[in-house]
Amino acid sequence: MSMNQTRHFTYLALLSAMAITLNLLETAMIPPLFGVFRIGLANIIALVTLKILGVKEMIIVNIMRVMIGNLLSGRIFGSAFWISFGGVLISTLILILMNKLHSSLMFTSVMSAIGHSTGQVIIVMLFYMQPLIAAILPYFLALSIPTGLATGFIAKITTERVKPLKKAE
Repeated sequence: MSMNQTRHFTYLALLSAMAITLNLLETAMIPPLFGVFRIGLANIIALVTLKILGVKEMIIVNIMRVMIGNLLSGRIFGSAFWISFGGVLISTLILILMNKLHSSLMFTSVMSAIGHSTGQVIIVMLFYMQPLIAAILPYFLALSIPTGLATGFIAKITTERVKPLKKAE
């Protein structure tokens, strides 16, 4: 394994660990807004990973965050897991699209936050078979804008200070 590959995998492991840690800390320490809405601090790491390592690595970090974060919090494959998975799935697809469109990190972050909220509401509607749950979506979308801007701003500052890695050979 070359030095570049070693550095690449080290960054990937560190970023995954940071995303999992932020996810667990936010779950444990920060009271959710309106009982269920969280800021999405782990998305900072997804954005940073996308910019410094690439799409494939961002997908890995997001999958690791959901799987290991839910495993460590005792929610693996429960309703909270599927709600989290639905949000991350839509958010990740939007991150990939925004990356292909070369959108700004701030706009990408806001769109990702909106996608995450939308994905979670869709899963809750399917899980509980209650279409009226969609009534909370406008509130979640309104909250997604400032939280997306905040996480995008932090990710922008971070990526300006970390040099992108060349792809591992």
